[in-house]
Amino acid sequence: MTSGPQDAALRARARQVIPNGMYGHESTRLLPASFPQFFGRAEGAHLWDVDGNRYLDLMCAYGPNLLGYRDHRVEAAAAAQAALGDAMTGPSAVMVELAEALVSMVGHADWAMFCKNGTDATTMAMTVARAQTGRRRVLVASRSYHGAAPWCTPVPAGVVPEERAFITTYAYNDTAGLEAAVAAAGDDLAAVFATPFKHDSFEDQALPDPAYAQRARQLCDETGAMLVIDDVRAGFRLARDSSWSLVGVEPDLSAWGKCIANGHPISALLGSDRCRKGAGAVYVTGSFWFAAVPMAAAIETLRILRESDYLEHTVALGEQLRSGLAAAAAAHGFSVRQTGPVQMPQVLFDGDPDLRVGFAWAAAMVERGVYVHPWHNMFLCAAMTAEDIEAAVAAAGDAFAQVRASLPGLEPHPLIPHVLAGH
Repeated sequence: MTSGPQDAALRARARQVIPNGMYGHESTRLLPASFPQFFGRAEGAHLWDVDGNRYLDLMCAYGPNLLGYRDHRVEAAAAAQAALGDAMTGPSAVMVELAEALVSMVGHADWAMFCKNGTDATTMAMTVARAQTGRRRVLVASRSYHGAAPWCTPVPAGVVPEERAFITTYAYNDTAGLEAAVAAAGDDLAAVFATPFKHDSFEDQALPDPAYAQRARQLCDETGAMLVIDDVRAGFRLARDSSWSLVGVEPDLSAWGKCIANGHPISALLGSDRCRKGAGAVYVTGSFWFAAVPMAAAIETLRILRESDYLEHTVALGEQLRSGLAAAAAAHGFSVRQTGPVQMPQVLFDGDPDLRVGFAWAAAMVERGVYVHPWHNMFLCAAMTAEDIEAAVAAAGDAFAQVRASLPGLEPHPLIPHVLAGH
């Protein structure tokens, strides 16, 4: 199964009217050539490309799909609100209801503000932290992804140095390095940013060292800086609270997005009373930030998260996938590194510095109807079943066999060596 004529035709049309034919994280320019660029529909755990090929989707739209595409409960709530109104001159009452729901679920949260994308939420977090503290310096872990605004984009074309003049990096899980960065910032430290776990692209994932997380909290307490957890990618996939609740640490601010409305476009900034004054001082807004339909979808999504075993189910599926892939890889002479939380797996190959083996395996998986990613963490959703994972593992065995037969003639992706050199 490879991308077909409808996909090829759309790519040709797109190149005429869209820079590079596509942009951002959903561009397939850094994926195997056989990956489809355009999709026609999605349902539950599956999606279909424009040529009608069906895939078990282990990317879940890069995270927004948590309960299953087009979950009927969430869609019913969204449709009911759409019949009343969406983007209006003022917000709907559902805005208050959603804020109340989030504050009740997330331990550190005393208030909520809403926007559309993860970049909106992380940028708002930085702005609120600076307004609260009256300081400028922000610490972020090197190579951590916090969005696509000039202050944080991983591809800084068009960014001038002044836009990052007060951003300092430290190494994730390096307590001593964090302490040194805090000391260097002095009395100008506004915030320390951290992701729930180290989920950088192209490399192994790492869970937070509790000592590092707890020291980050202590340093912010000592200096008056705000601790910010960027939970956009992992929020509600690791816990029904903020993700660092798993290591006993509460942030001052947390950024949320992706799956909080099961695919409907909304993100959020949650904060404690410690930074309420800063949140009230800033001016942040957007034409569609107050739209009611995504808020209604989020309210229903949160109800399901509270009342179902979605989390335990996805963890069980992740453990099944991890053990199955390890056995299938070993059976064909491959050593794979599976890192990160099992429900957000990263799969890389030992002895594969330019990812040519990983790319060949990902292409072989897509050919067999399982959409995987060769260098980004993946996602499981609650609509998946044990039978889906069993089928994925069986496809993986066949894909490992195909790649083994193609060695040593594999060629690297033409762009990846350049990306890795810069990484």
